[in-house]
Amino acid sequence: MAADRLAGRRAIVTGAGSGIGAAVAARLRADGARLFTADVKGAVDFTADLAGAGANAELVARARAAMGGLDTLVPCAGISAFHPLEGHDDGYFLRVLEVNLVAVFRLVRDAVADLKAAGNGRIVTIGSTTSSYGDDGLCAYAASKHAVLGFTRAVAAELGPFGVTANCVQPGAIATPMTAPAFAEMPQYRSFWENKASLRRLGQPEDIADVVAFLVSDDARFMSGHGVWVDGGAMARH
Repeated sequence: MAADRLAGRRAIVTGAGSGIGAAVAARLRADGARLFTADVKGAVDFTADLAGAGANAELVARARAAMGGLDTLVPCAGISAFHPLEGHDDGYFLRVLEVNLVAVFRLVRDAVADLKAAGNGRIVTIGSTTSSYGDDGLCAYAASKHAVLGFTRAVAAELGPFGVTANCVQPGAIATPMTAPAFAEMPQYRSFWENKASLRRLGQPEDIADVVAFLVSDDARFMSGHGVWVDGGAMARH
């Protein structure tokens, strides 16, 4: 870490109350970025259901006012649970899309003028290894993360001429409060991912945060439109 690596950066991080979002916020702050954090609960600057209409516009306005501008977005908020396709509830499927995809779209849309004006804007979305392949019992989650990757690439193409980069970090199996119930209830699922990863362990939120910090930094200034697997080598053995 370098205390001044991200000095001058003014970032929104959503999902910052726990898990990957909290780790990302801590890492960006340690590297010198100014932050405005959001989540449905927790010790954050803005508490709201970001899937709600108008929530992201208010978030952007408050962040802009608090930091005197805005040039970086890291939407980390997301939900997931196992649901077999047969008998899958419409409401849950749509809720996953609203939280994992629509809220990301709204945040980027509502901040796009700020990112363009900055001249060196950064967008780092959080996808999943399921952004690039399917997994049984996760049709809603996989659909949302496929869409996040596609959205990120489209944004990279559109905003590149304004100096904005957009990349999608694709975590593998990460030990977070969101995944903890599945790993606890299905120890075979945890063992599967530990054994599938070439590094033979689950990832930690900090493993993702370190890559996000790189993508936000000037070291990644010529990198845009990519999905970046951070999975301990799991997909090398897919």
